[in-house]
Amino acid sequence: MKVDRVLLASPRGFCAGVEMAIKALAWMVRVFEPPVYCYHEIVHNKVVVERFKELGVVFVDDITEVPAGAPLMLSAHGTAPQVVDGARQDGRTVVNAACPLVIKVHHEVKRRAAKGYSIVYVGHEGHQEAIGTMAVAPDAVHRVESVEEMMALPDSDQPVAFLAQTTLAVDEWKGLLEAAKGRWPDLWVPGHSDLCFATTNRQAALKAIAGQCDVVVVIGSDNSSNTNALTRTAIAAGCPRAVRVNGADELPDDLSGTVGVIAGASAPESLVVAVVEALNPAGGIDEVQAVDEDEYFPLPRELRDLLRTVAGAAAVAALAPGGDPLAGGGVVEDRDIPAATAMATLSV
Repeated sequence: MKVDRVLLASPRGFCAGVEMAIKALAWMVRVFEPPVYCYHEIVHNKVVVERFKELGVVFVDDITEVPAGAPLMLSAHGTAPQVVDGARQDGRTVVNAACPLVIKVHHEVKRRAAKGYSIVYVGHEGHQEAIGTMAVAPDAVHRVESVEEMMALPDSDQPVAFLAQTTLAVDEWKGLLEAAKGRWPDLWVPGHSDLCFATTNRQAALKAIAGQCDVVVVIGSDNSSNTNALTRTAIAAGCPRAVRVNGADELPDDLSGTVGVIAGASAPESLVVAVVEALNPAGGIDEVQAVDEDEYFPLPRELRDLLRTVAGAAAVAALAPGGDPLAGGGVVEDRDIPAATAMATLSV
């Protein structure tokens, strides 16, 4: 490779929902003897998932695989209500690490369905977030991925609502929204977009550099919706080439010129560091800050309650700078503890 310069997009990498979910699972690993179970991958990143497997976490796709009484975490992507109910049976200790933004969409689906709406939901087939969201009101939700699919939906006498998976590409979502408004003039749309702020921020950061790049490297796993959206966004924003990699070992050897680098919302910063080092740009690195991002989601309520009562919660103190995170009324103060630190300080 003969890379002249690297443009490093910011914000990038872990979003607030991913930070919360990874830290929550790290706390579970500290509190309970292995195995700790997790319903689906905690986040869509192979490096993160493999790290937790090394620590004794067992990822399952069916709740019946989780023994009675076992500790169980539900992934960041949101879980179907009936699955959540089933998980809480048989004495399991369950912590739901669903991203609050996904939970918001679940609530919107439930409310619109109760009011008699037919819901047009833009989401990817087979994605866990879409599966969980549609399961909230399966008879009311019609999933689409394209304008053609949306226009092929049957006419209905019901009012129509428009909702979406949180990790979509912004421009693709806008195109579908405009087409939906054209077909249903009285379309109900949330006051704020369903798209995750981290999704939109990372796409904005990428757009700020894409037109200056010969190629953009997007770091993240192939089952990550927001990562794939970044790859498409790079091309749409004027970059002639975009490549997705899990890490530095997957970089093509023919990269040259100005290379843009960004990481999806589930990708650790350590992967970014390794990729930039491998690119070894002769002209240095310029970080381009497009948006300031300082959002924080607290640990799930079930986990906070658990850490107040489980004797093993004292082990969490090892991660807290300056003392016991349960000090001050027993509330876990984890805001200043990065998820990367939470994972790195765990031992097999």
